[in-house]
Parts: sequence; C-alpha cells; structure tokens
Amino acid sequence: MIIITMGDPNGIGPELICRVLSNYNSFNENFLIIGPEICLKYYCNLFSIEKFWSKIKHIDEAKNVRVSLYSKGLDDFPFTPKLPSKESGYISGRILEIATEILKENSSFAVVTCPINKKSLIDAGFDFPGHTEFFANRFGLSKEDVCMHLAGPKLRVSLVTTHPPLKRVPYLITRDKILRCLMLTHDLLTKIGEDKNPIGVCGLNPHAGEGGKIGTEEVEIIKPAIEAAREKGINVQGPYPGDTIFYRAYKGEFSAILAMYHDQGLGPLKLVHFNESVNITLGLPIVRTSVDHGTAYDLVGKKKAKTTSLKMAIDLAIQLKKSENQRS
Repeated sequence: MIIITMGDPNGIGPELICRVLSNYNSFNENFLIIGPEICLKYYCNLFSIEKFWSKIKHIDEAKNVRVSLYSKGLDDFPFTPKLPSKESGYISGRILEIATEILKENSSFAVVTCPINKKSLIDAGFDFPGHTEFFANRFGLSKEDVCMHLAGPKLRVSLVTTHPPLKRVPYLITRDKILRCLMLTHDLLTKIGEDKNPIGVCGLNPHAGEGGKIGTEEVEIIKPAIEAAREKGINVQGPYPGDTIFYRAYKGEFSAILAMYHDQGLGPLKLVHFNESVNITLGLPIVRTSVDHGTAYDLVGKKKAKTTSLKMAIDLAIQLKKSENQRS
C-alpha cells in the first residue's frame, strides 16, 4: 500500500494526484489518498477526468481497493485553489498526522507526500519547517537521526542540515551528524544498486577551507567524520570544494554527494533535475518519498505543472518498499 498525502489542498498536490492516479493501472500497487474529497472532485470536473477513487470510512477497507480516499475530519474545508491560507495549513498538518497514525500501525506501507506551504503549516500551529522534521518528530526521532536526500537521474544529494537559517549551519554540522548521513546514504545506495562509486563530501567553506586557512570545519569536523565512515567500510571521499564537486558527480565520479546545507546541495541538483528528482527521508522506520517541488500556486488548475516528480516518487517508494520487505 502506498499512502499519498495531498499536501496543501490549495496547492498543486490535488491536481497532480488526479492527473497521475487517474491512470493508476500503470502502477502495480494499491493507493490510499488522504485529503479533502472536494479537491479531487474539482480537478476531475476541470479536466474531464472520471472519478477514480472509492471513499472509505475505515483504513482496513483500503486493502481491497486500488485507489481509496480517506477524508475523515478533512471535508469541512474552505477550498480556495491557488491561495495559501491558515485553513489549508491546518488541513495539510492534519493530513500528515493521520498518515503518521496509519503508518505506525502499518509499517509495511510507504508514504508519498505532495508539497506543503511551510508558512501556512506553521501559522496553523504545526511548528515544523518541513516534512523531514515533522516525520522525525512524530516517530520519536531527533533531527540528527534522519537525513534529507534528493535523487535525480544523474545527481543524488544528501544534506547534513535541512532548513535552518544559514548563520546556524556551522554550529549544526557535527562529526556524528555527518557520519550518520554518510551511513544512511550508503545504505540507500546499496538498496537501489547505485553504490559502485564513492560518496563525495562537500566542504563548508570556499575551496574546502584551504587546509584551515579559510575556516577550520573541514579539518576539525568533516575530515574526522569521513575517516570514521571509512572505518565502517563506506566508500567516501572529500571534503571537496562545493564549486567543483557537483560537476565531477554529474560526470559520474561519485554515486552521491553529501552537502553541508540546503542550497549548497539543492541549487546544483535543481539546476539539472528540476521537476525530475525525488525527495527521500532517510532514517525513518518507514519509506517516505516526495516530489522535489513546492506548492506552485501559480500553476494550479492550468494543467501545466509536470507530473514527472510525483510519478518518480511513487516508483521509488514502490522500489524501496519492496527492498525493505525483502530484507525483513
């Protein structure tokens, strides 16, 4: 079973779900959508799509249905497509809470998340800067236990830090956190058969610190973490300057890159793989993948938003779930 969370119901998520899952026979899997039914009905009517889901009252009913919808407590919602709101932030938070409750009872399920609006989520009382932090908290994990990873056709990038202000990054990159991210990235690459080449590690400072002349984090923190990872049998190299390592990865030298902060890693990845990469939360007790883009309010209802990332996220969730079940 693959759970699909609608994300911000006023954003692009419901539209993408309708356009992708209305052709559910292209996937050999059952799906459980969580979100308000009014959103799906709106896009089906807009795009002349036949109803493709069965609304259920109890989760057990989903096991015998190809595409089911669970919307308990979510239907009384002022649907305003294209417009972020506190109400839509609350619904997106409740969707994630419901999904987490289901996943805790059904650990063999996987979840694919559509985009949320972080400001709306926080305004509605859910104090999390993103999905990664939300799921970590709900599964009793710290931010240090999980790792955000984005995978595209040619570049794969893990992040040591996710969404903190840039000024806090030097204080958040620790030896243990870097080692944890390297271990989780290595485990993912092994599962999907992409571990032939080493993991490349970015430095924090320009020119990777120039041997301590432009910052000492590379010498004092990053190199010791790399050495500890090698002692555990992980094929890893670095730290390398952030302005050259992604070109080397794009040319095939590295299986994945570990970046120190959000824009260092995702800027290069989205330059070459915008709308065709998948976000994965490593370290959770369940499989979670996501689209690599935001709520795209400006594209809502125009049928212009690409469905590639959602399709890839579903395909990867199915692949990882199968790998997890084989190992258990």
